[in-house]
Amino acid sequence: MGRQKDVLATIEEHLRIRNKLVRQALAECLGTLILVLFGCGSVAQIILSRGTHGGFLTVNLAFGFAVTLGILIAGQVSGGHLNPAVTFAMCLLAREPWIKLPIYALAQTLGAFLGAGIVFGLYYDAIWAFDNNQLTVIGKNATAGIFATYPSEHLNVVNGFFDQFIGTASLIVCVLAIVDPYNNPVPTGLEAFTVGFVVLVIGTSMGFNSGYAVNPARDFGPRLFTAIAGWGMEVFRVGKPSHWWWVPVVAPFLGAVAGVIVYQLTIGCHDEPSPPASEQETVKLANVKHKERV
Repeated sequence: MGRQKDVLATIEEHLRIRNKLVRQALAECLGTLILVLFGCGSVAQIILSRGTHGGFLTVNLAFGFAVTLGILIAGQVSGGHLNPAVTFAMCLLAREPWIKLPIYALAQTLGAFLGAGIVFGLYYDAIWAFDNNQLTVIGKNATAGIFATYPSEHLNVVNGFFDQFIGTASLIVCVLAIVDPYNNPVPTGLEAFTVGFVVLVIGTSMGFNSGYAVNPARDFGPRLFTAIAGWGMEVFRVGKPSHWWWVPVVAPFLGAVAGVIVYQLTIGCHDEPSPPASEQETVKLANVKHKERV
């Protein structure tokens, strides 16, 4: 009888963990959808209006606030990572179990894919009218750049990889500083706004080369959508060099490793205060001191 209870308790625990992971994955999916919806939506306004409805600053503001809103939506359920590179960094630091990395990454990519689909539907007529009922990947009338990032003409693969590497490392260092309770913690409730501000700063300082994806899901999900929606497989082949698509997917993970190492070596290795003693430990300590006096 006792063994049956243990088995039932184990099954219930596995179901509870699975249901929690499903809820967290759905939260990551929705949060990333919001990020792409507002972020790529701002890019669509600029491109399709040929610059009359926004500019470089408005795109960065939109992505910064979109990250803030995504974290506010998903944060209490999943932590509001919205980025596989952030999840990877948290797993490296043992703050999240490794099982979350593939689940979160898949959910985030799906959310980005769906967000791109909503933007496409929202601006469907404008996209088709922009280049005389053609969907162009590169050139003066290109519209694929609404959804995914593409390198500037001056950029080579080494510089492009370094661009994504440094951008993601900077993001991870700032995120770790924001969530570090032993450093200079952000007031409770303002973490989402601060992370959004970090994204805004990265965009305004590092967005020229290739659009500062610094997020594999945010880039790959919409790129996959464009391949299916009519732009074709050219979205995976174009770029200078060709096949640029893998750079904003691979480089952020390596940048996340660098960000974790830099923060831990320079800031995270400081002496952390011991956790406060529990009530039972305090009582035991008081009894020991009383005996010593006797």
